[in-house]
Amino acid sequence: MSGSGDRINYIIICNRSRFFVCGKGVSVKTAELFDLNHTLAAEYLQSFSYPWEALAGLKDFILKLGARLDKEEYSEIAPCVWAHKSAKIAPSAYMGAPCIIGENTEVRHCAFIRGSALVGNNCVVGNSAELKNVILFDNVQVPHYNYVGDSILGYKSHMGAGAITSNVKSDKTLVTVSSGTQKIATGLKKFGAILGDGVEVGCNSVLNPGTVIGKNTNIYPLSCVRGYLPANSIYKTGGITVKKK
Repeated sequence: MSGSGDRINYIIICNRSRFFVCGKGVSVKTAELFDLNHTLAAEYLQSFSYPWEALAGLKDFILKLGARLDKEEYSEIAPCVWAHKSAKIAPSAYMGAPCIIGENTEVRHCAFIRGSALVGNNCVVGNSAELKNVILFDNVQVPHYNYVGDSILGYKSHMGAGAITSNVKSDKTLVTVSSGTQKIATGLKKFGAILGDGVEVGCNSVLNPGTVIGKNTNIYPLSCVRGYLPANSIYKTGGITVKKK
């Protein structure tokens, strides 16, 4: 670790021959986190350098997209609530407008979709899971007691039971994305997390406001995560991060 006083320039974490330097080479742009072939929001997301910039206009985007959906494939099951005809939605699930539920997606018992949710194909929104102002790419699973708010979850990402995104700071100030001494201002009061493709979040973990996790990274259960984590890493107990072999 190098730095002066309380100011840390870089944190270097080593494990045998593996090294990760936090504070440089931060990959948080849309194109670096996602394969956009796996969402109906591809064109929308492409218009933003950083994915969290898409959150503010997500409601309007979903309303416009829903109105254009193929009526042979999607049904408007309630005003401004569109579901693919192959989707399975439990009668006890709450479906707030606007939202779109993709092909072969399952919305289970007592799921709570508050609105402004674009849920892709082959997803699972589980028992007592809550979604608000989110994009879920195809094959995302939030299957057990999850809260996902003001967030974007990439292709094949998965949140273990009880894992949540925290989307508002306790002091109510604007959220920043941090890595070492680098900070990126988002201008957002509400911003949960961005999960790149293939991210695995362990049970009962908390992703603090402004968390950005690179592709194919794994988070240990019971973790408290903040800031940027690089792709192809493992976030272990005590906040230790190592690169995957």
